Parts: sequence; structure tokens; C-alpha cells
Amino acid sequence: MPHTRTAAAAPLPAFDYTVFGGTGDLALRKLLPALYLRDRAGQVAAGSRIIGVSRSALAPSDYRARADAAIRRHVAPDELDEGLLDRFLARLDYVPVDATTDSGWGELAGRLEGRDGPVRIFYLATSPSLFGPICDGLRAAGLVTPDARVVLEKPIGRDLDSAREINERVGAVFAEPQIYRIDHYLGKETVQNLLALRFANSLFEPLWNANHIDHVQITVAETVGVEGRGDYYDHSGALRDMVQNHLLQLVCLVGMECPISLAQESVRDEKLKVLRSLKPIGEDEITSCTVRGQYRAGAVAGGAVPAYADEAGIPAGSGTETFVALKVEIDNWRWARVPFYLRTGKRLPAKMSEIVIQFRPIPHSIFPQSAGELQANRLIVRLQPDESIRLHLMTKEPGPGGMRVRPAPLNLSFAETFGGRFPDAYERLLMDVVRGNPTLFMRRDEVEAAWQWAEAILDGWKARHDLPKPYIAGTWGPSQAIALIERDGRTWHEDEIPNAAF
Repeated sequence: MPHTRTAAAAPLPAFDYTVFGGTGDLALRKLLPALYLRDRAGQVAAGSRIIGVSRSALAPSDYRARADAAIRRHVAPDELDEGLLDRFLARLDYVPVDATTDSGWGELAGRLEGRDGPVRIFYLATSPSLFGPICDGLRAAGLVTPDARVVLEKPIGRDLDSAREINERVGAVFAEPQIYRIDHYLGKETVQNLLALRFANSLFEPLWNANHIDHVQITVAETVGVEGRGDYYDHSGALRDMVQNHLLQLVCLVGMECPISLAQESVRDEKLKVLRSLKPIGEDEITSCTVRGQYRAGAVAGGAVPAYADEAGIPAGSGTETFVALKVEIDNWRWARVPFYLRTGKRLPAKMSEIVIQFRPIPHSIFPQSAGELQANRLIVRLQPDESIRLHLMTKEPGPGGMRVRPAPLNLSFAETFGGRFPDAYERLLMDVVRGNPTLFMRRDEVEAAWQWAEAILDGWKARHDLPKPYIAGTWGPSQAIALIERDGRTWHEDEIPNAAF
């Protein structure tokens, strides 16, 4: 029988969420729908408000109309309740503010004046170049209280120097415990379940080391292209956009030592140790440990798609990568000689994110050759689209006629086991800010350690002047990515690929 979960969670303190970039894609597609769904679940206390802020000269009623349309578009129909939606929309306000001038700050201060009870949160869903000016404006307007919190969306800079500059400017206004650097991958249910899987079960942790694990694979694949974000993406690329934050955070959760508790700094201290243990990939290792790719025209989910070079906003001759594959090593006792193979890209055959823990083969087989091929155990943690944990074991086929063995999975499907819907990553993380719990957010030293490691790869690519390798849209990247892993006698895990239509 599926486990029945209560529909409503405990209410939290009242809050004022001020969302800079309130008319942007992130706010309308993710943040406002997430806050509505938390309100629907009973987690938004009476008196809470959401204030949209941007340069657009909108009346509050116009902003509510935009929010209403966005929520209806991005929330499942069976989760829309007209009465609850009206209640949520009544919480919304709007103030036009130009972050680069003095315009609008006084009006925003007037909206928050006398609101000392609710938790005061500023969410910066803007370009990173505005993080500093917005924080300066908040300070000048007298809006930064000792318990105020600021949320920074990725990317935190585009290299180590720019990340440090952003951290310095924001840190001059807000103390480090007030700063929440968000990576929505850390809010995914299955990602957090890595902690439970490793540290709440006696089965895995004794085996979670170089003695028993052959290698680890982490894949984050997208079927979409740049989706109208060509101007941004061409200045970023797959390594900055995905590897430096999302994939390295997954490496941290797989590779970290057991923290002394789930207290916020204990977990983040252990993640930082992993980042500092990453073996640098210098110019000499660039060819053997990294692959860059860029998609050409092809077909995804049965439809023709253009090449990256033909997408809107992409300059002619762009050398930006849309695919990256890496061979990464954690240079410590636990993970010595265990490679982590990472890959991420756009216009791949399926939308999926998964972690594969490949165990070592048994040292000696007692079974005759006729019993079948023995395969090493494999643990697959699927983050999307169908959240699950699968452990592949060897088992005997039923029936007489001798011993025949084959692999079979033990499958923990979250949907089948727990039923209902799960809050998405933004729902969880937005409420964690209200709670004052930064465990699933990145600390300054984490961000800078990740950039320091990633920047060596960027410098190596720049020094070699290599262009990204071409791959056809709808395939798993350039052939060099296959060679990256197969020259080590291994292969990418692709035998349980979800439907490419996702």
C-alpha cells in the first residue's frame, strides 16, 4: 500500500518576499507558482506578502494579472483552486524600481515600513551584474535589518574573480549567515535522499569507497536548446552553466564524508572538503580528461531542430560549448583511483538526471559459464524525470534445469511508494529561506572553491584554442565523449533511458 502523506505541512512565520526581477521568466515560471503551491499546502502564514520589483512601470493590479496567467500556465490543473488562487493573488504587490538609479527605492521602503514582524527576504532573480547595485540600494534605503535575508540566483559570476567581486559587494551589506546562494538541484527530493541513503542505512556506507566502487557517473541531459536565452548562454556555456554548480554539488553529496550532524555548517563543511580535494585538470590533462561539444542540426523527440549556430542570439562562429564530458578525480583516501565521469549537454536524446554508482565485480566466480554473464552491482539514483533509486543485483532465474543467473533491479519508485505529489525544488528552498535553514544553499567558500577548480579547465581550453567537437542534435554528444570513458574500459550508462519525449 502506498504511504499516505498529509497534504499540509506546519505553517511557518509570516514573511515579506521581495522578488527583484519579478516580471522575469524565473519569477513567473518558477517562483510565483512555487509560492502559490506552498500557500495551497498551508505553509504560508497569514499576513505574508510577495512584492514583485522590476523596472517596468506596472500597476499592482497588472502584476497580479501577469502572476495569475503564469500560475495557470505552470501549475497542473488539478492543483488550481480558484479560492486559494484568489487568496494568493491578494498577497501580491508590485513596486517599479531601477536598481541602477535612485528611482523607486523610497516607494519600496514605504511598502516595508512598519513591517518588523514578518521575515524580510530579498530574492535577486536578476543578472548577477545587478546583485551588487541592488544590495547597495537596499542598504541606502534602510531596508537591511539584522535578520533580513538575501537569495542569490546562479550564476555567481562567470569566473573566480567575478565571483569574489560579487561576494565582496553582497557581503559588505549582508553578513554571510544572511546570504542564501541557491542551487535548485539541491532542493530535489532524490538529491536529499542521497544523505538518507548513505547515512541512514548500514548497508551502503561501509562499501562507499575505493575498495568497493569502480567508478561514478553523473549525467544531466537536456533535450532543449538555448530556448531564447542565446545572448546569455553564449557568454556562459555548459561548463559555467551546469558543471561549476549543479554537477559539482552532486559530486559533493556523493563524495562527502559523514557530517557530525545535519546541522547546516556540518554538511557544508564536508562538501567544501570534497571541492578542495578535486584533482586539478591542467592544460596537460585537457585532452585526456575533458570533451567540449556543440550541437549541429538534427532531430529531438521526432522533430527537426536547428544547429546551435542558427539559434537566435548566437554570433557567427561561436566557440561556446553546449556539451561537456569530464573525467574527475577526488584526491583523498576514500576515493583514490575512483574516477567520476560527468557529462551534461543540450539537445540530447532525453531529459534526465541520474547518478550511477558502479560497484567493482566480484573477485572470483563459482558459477559455470553456462550460468550466464555475471555483472557488477550498480546503484542508480534517478533525479528526473521519474525520481527513483534502483539497485541492480544478480539473481537466479526461477525454474529447474540448473543455475542460470541474470541481473534484476530492486526499485524504489518515489511515486509508487509514497504517492501524491512532491514539492519541487524551489518550493522547498523558498521555504528553507523562511525557516532560516541554509543547509541546502552554497556558502561563499564553496562557490569560490568550485570556481577555482573549474577555471583551470576554462584556462586550459583557452590556451589550446580548440573548438568544440560537433555532435548531431538528438545524440549523446560527440564521439570523443564515448572515447573518454571507453579508453578506461568502461561505458556510459544508457540502458534505462527514459522516453525522449520528456
